[in-house]
Amino acid sequence: MKKVEYREQALKILPWVCANCGRDFTGKKLRELTVHHKDHNYKNNPPDGSNWELLCIYCHDNEHSRSLDAEWLPTENSDSAKGATVTHSPFADLKKLLRKPTDVEG
Repeated sequence: MKKVEYREQALKILPWVCANCGRDFTGKKLRELTVHHKDHNYKNNPPDGSNWELLCIYCHDNEHSRSLDAEWLPTENSDSAKGATVTHSPFADLKKLLRKPTDVEG
């Protein structure tokens, strides 16, 4: 199915609302609504639309930016894998700082 064909099909079977932000699109604004492939495979175009959702151009760009960012992130938390150690204890002297002047050891 060609891009134009699956967009036309998606507009026939799906509500003209961005699936992410919920904005409605009609008239000239309809061109701002894009077809997003849920599995990110643009060749997977079942006629029932089960792999599509309509997203506005802003949410669609954001969705793809997040997936690109995820490719650059490590799959495992490198600090926890190394067993990171904490060397600073910000509340170590809190009890001493909160003592009244009469409680001072002396």
